[in-house]
Amino acid sequence: MVEEVVGVVAAVGAGALVYLASAARVVKQYERGLVFRLGRVHGDVRRPGFNLIVPGVERLRKVNMQIVTMPVPAQEGITRDNVTVRVDAVVYFKVVDPAAAIINVEDYRFAVSQMAQTSLRSIIGKSELDDLLSNREKLNQGLELMIDSPAVEWGVTIDRVEIKDVSLPDTMKRSMARQAEADRERRARLINADAEYQASKKLAQAAHQMADTPSALQLRLLQTVMAVAAEKNSTLVLPIPVELLRFLERGGQPPPSGSSGHAETPGHAETPGHAEAPGHAEAPGHVETSGHGEASGHAGNTERAEIAERAVDLTEQAGEAMEQLRRAVEQ
Repeated sequence: MVEEVVGVVAAVGAGALVYLASAARVVKQYERGLVFRLGRVHGDVRRPGFNLIVPGVERLRKVNMQIVTMPVPAQEGITRDNVTVRVDAVVYFKVVDPAAAIINVEDYRFAVSQMAQTSLRSIIGKSELDDLLSNREKLNQGLELMIDSPAVEWGVTIDRVEIKDVSLPDTMKRSMARQAEADRERRARLINADAEYQASKKLAQAAHQMADTPSALQLRLLQTVMAVAAEKNSTLVLPIPVELLRFLERGGQPPPSGSSGHAETPGHAETPGHAEAPGHAEAPGHVETSGHGEASGHAGNTERAEIAERAVDLTEQAGEAMEQLRRAVEQ
């Protein structure tokens, strides 16, 4: 009798263990459970941990609450400025309402994927190429709003959407490369011209400063000679004063026509008209004319003497510069 009781108890215990094993369900921390009793949702959403259901009557459906990373296949479209591009993106979303995600839509992952592809093609058609390349943040926000609007009814919220890559035709890439190269060249020319302008202003200021102090020009000349003679090379530097070149240039020009005409007597050809009667009156006219000729000749001699003296001074300065150059080279 005791053995029969023990057997019954053991059988009941074994049945209870089997029932408990078939009724036990474990919901993980990142999951939520939805219980269907005879096809209808029963009770609240099961929390993470150990849960029991009625075997054969109830069925537990688990829903992942983690953020899902879903890549969107590359979509080909034509932008608003008639450029064919291929754009791919990635969508980050998560389930916030397990009941709506299971009941309202058959497969919420597939639904979000199809909505993302459709929205991406729509964004491509509404945008220009420059926006796709440089203003992606605004496009990402617009794409997120387009996907999130219908996803709210599915118990899904869109965390963020990112456009990954924009593929362009080879012809468009070459055109953009030429455009960028031309723009860089334009900037380089503008910078170079600006630098030349600033340098010319500084050189003009330096020229005015050296014009006030001629010795500064000589010192600068000597510094240039020293810089050239710093290394042993076969370069010969011959400094020539600028005044000497100007003197040679003035010497090669013909004399002005006004001075030669003033030295001749036709300038006083009217003297016979002033006194018609006596021939004695013509003598003073001739004397006056000769006086002007002597004054003009004396002025020409004085100018030539000054030019010759200036040439001698310049020659002496050139000699001194050559002597300083020879000393600099010897040092």
